[in-house]
Amino acid sequence: MRDPDIENALNQLAKPVLSAAGLSPARVRILVVQDRNMNAFVIDNKHIFIHSGMIMRVKDAAELQAVIAHEAAHLANGHIARRTVNARLARNVAGIGMALAAAAAASGSSEAATALGAGISSSASRVFMGHTRAEESSADQSAIRYLSRGGVDPKGLVRVIEIFAGQELVSATRQDPYARTHPISRDRLRHAKALADTYSKKATADPEFDYWFSRAKGKLTAFLRSPKWTRSRADDSAAPDIELMRRAISHHRDSNTDKAVAAMQKLVAAHPRDPFYHELYGQILMESRNTRAALTAYRDAVNLAPDDALILGSYGHALLAEGDSANALKTLEKSRSSDGNNARVMRDLGQAYAKSGQMGMASLVTAERYALRGRIEDAGIHAKRASDLLPRGSAGWQRAQDVLLAAEAAGKKRR
Repeated sequence: MRDPDIENALNQLAKPVLSAAGLSPARVRILVVQDRNMNAFVIDNKHIFIHSGMIMRVKDAAELQAVIAHEAAHLANGHIARRTVNARLARNVAGIGMALAAAAAASGSSEAATALGAGISSSASRVFMGHTRAEESSADQSAIRYLSRGGVDPKGLVRVIEIFAGQELVSATRQDPYARTHPISRDRLRHAKALADTYSKKATADPEFDYWFSRAKGKLTAFLRSPKWTRSRADDSAAPDIELMRRAISHHRDSNTDKAVAAMQKLVAAHPRDPFYHELYGQILMESRNTRAALTAYRDAVNLAPDDALILGSYGHALLAEGDSANALKTLEKSRSSDGNNARVMRDLGQAYAKSGQMGMASLVTAERYALRGRIEDAGIHAKRASDLLPRGSAGWQRAQDVLLAAEAAGKKRR
């Protein structure tokens, strides 16, 4: 699930940890998988995935940052290299297409294309993402150091491990995914406690962490929990603006548009320089079928955050709905050039190309969207159509050939 505000909040929490790990916060994205199970994982060197269930279960910023630090350690310690090898063993994995299968296939690795374009929902995911105890111990030690250097209490990691401790005695079907992919032992817990005790004296927590944790978790739960649940706990927020945001979302989900709009108007008036509140205001207006007002809110958000791909995507969607295909096309292309993994943007971009009469590019973007989602056969059909419509040798035609190559490789593997 993609949300610019939640991703920004998670990136704020991740920055000190990633920097301490020697990783660039600008290059590693923290993304949320909508799944109530508790899990977190990496499949390449550019992304850390966290289940929504994990975010909703942890109790404070230090615990969530500990999860990020642990996954960052797998990247910094080179464990992802073994994941790449194991990816060749993972089969029938579907759900998340983080890397375009076409891009990997074009590099000559059809098996990597299939694995990277796939997801994590089947039993094969335990082969793909499973870690050894040695790796886990190494990641724990590194994570504790990163947390300490980043000004985060390392005992947050201990508390996370304690949540899963003892699950190895439970049948695999009842374990949390995190316990299956991140083997936990009493020895690992004991060593983590000892190391955290040593480093916790050096950590001085930044109160800003509590704010960003509350904002990310508050918005996530407001959309995933019942509106009644959200309103009953809104006053637990770390700041008044987060409380108001949660109440606005709960009213919107109850179809009480007047109350939702009133709350959002109050929120953006109090925080006129916050692009994410303008974006949320636009979303509520858009979903309430007030496209024209939504355009204004989205435009304000874009003016404040002109390079945010998700905000640009939402603005482009509104422009398309309002019938402004030309500006929608420009905006959506800018969004896609910044983040090529947003299926919704690619869907809207295909429609914008079609409405502007560029059917070859519409077919190409549709092919790439299907490839992104792991639907290689459908991607091949649209890539063939794009190849026939686009000028031979053009950049678009070359991209269509990449998708066709991936589709052909996948077809040969099935046969």
